[in-house]
Amino acid sequence: MFTSPGNAWQDRLSTVVETMREMSLQTDPQTMVRIYGQRMQKLLPAARRISLSRRGLQHPQFRITRYSGWAEEINPWKQPERLPLLSGGVLADLIYGNEPRVFNDVQIPHDDPATEFLSGTRSLMAIPLFDQGESKNMVVVTHNEPNGFVEDELPERVWMANLFGRAAQNLVLAEQLDVAYQAVERELKVVADIQRSLLPKELPQLSTLQMAAHYETSRHAGGDYYDFFSLPEGRCGILIADVSGHGTPAAVVMAVLHSLAHMYPGDPMNPSLLLNHLNHHLTTRYTSESGHFVTAFYGIYNDRSRELTFSSAGHNPPRLRHCGHQEVTALDHATSMPLGFMPEIKYQNHTIVLRPGDRIVFYTDGITEAANPAGELFGTDRLDQIVGCCHRDTQGSLDQVVAAVDEFTNHVPPSDDRTLLIADVT
Repeated sequence: MFTSPGNAWQDRLSTVVETMREMSLQTDPQTMVRIYGQRMQKLLPAARRISLSRRGLQHPQFRITRYSGWAEEINPWKQPERLPLLSGGVLADLIYGNEPRVFNDVQIPHDDPATEFLSGTRSLMAIPLFDQGESKNMVVVTHNEPNGFVEDELPERVWMANLFGRAAQNLVLAEQLDVAYQAVERELKVVADIQRSLLPKELPQLSTLQMAAHYETSRHAGGDYYDFFSLPEGRCGILIADVSGHGTPAAVVMAVLHSLAHMYPGDPMNPSLLLNHLNHHLTTRYTSESGHFVTAFYGIYNDRSRELTFSSAGHNPPRLRHCGHQEVTALDHATSMPLGFMPEIKYQNHTIVLRPGDRIVFYTDGITEAANPAGELFGTDRLDQIVGCCHRDTQGSLDQVVAAVDEFTNHVPPSDDRTLLIADVT
């Protein structure tokens, strides 16, 4: 075990604590191994230290991963191509033997494959480092004189080396995990950028309707979707949808929905026919295997007559506030099942006539189902109270809803995508 002048236990404990404290500061496995090796050389002097590995190799092959006689340090995790590959001999017998060994009077054959690493060795201690029950790695410590090791020290040496080996491996795994995470982050950012490119670049410019929009995903990419369609005779299509689930899978379905909507070949003036088209293609080609479904609301606004004809596939009913009335009602007509369940569903239409000063609020459930720390939902009552105020303009009302939801949830990042559209009839 560790020795110190007088071999007092307090001195040994101080040495151990100092070593462990220094190890705990390291985040780079290569640096930690280097410092640990320097510590061990001072505490347990040896002529040479050799580290071996047989990971990914077959008997009797092995690699030299570290050697105290090398003038240049090699990082075995990042420079594996520089590691010597050997086959057979004393070191192969040791690492494939899966057992700790001490030889206090050994003669290394002159033709041994590892002669350059073992030349002059007369005593040797082999410490296996176990992984999945096998000695995948090994540390070999040598002296140039016989009887260089005390066999009683072998149990503690094996214990210490394996604990350190697991710590070093954990750092390696953490580093590899971070690299993988960064790669995934970059890919997800690309997915999010692609998804946002599918959203409208600007709001419709209509003479009798003023709009404001807010879009926020719970992750890089999400399943919420809104879109506008410029139609003949001064009409504008307004689509809002919510794909079940979160993240990249929902974003993929959202992209499919975008493509289907923009490739619709039918009557552009009939909202229910667009939902029929979306539902048919989703159920027959996409959602039957994935298990996703989509809630959607599609309305066509006539900029001349202020009529809104709409159809709903299980989506949250938009909120309607009439000017001069604080009461807010739900546009819950012409609603049916979400898209993606059954191809034979046929959606219906409903038409209302709006008046100047009316306000319609389109939203996904990420707004009303946002929860505070106590688990209480934001709900439609709080939404209605804000949008029901006639004194705020379109953008001001939208900003206040977004701020209210953020404050209600104690500024916690959203657990669901949040989309909000406010349209004021002018």
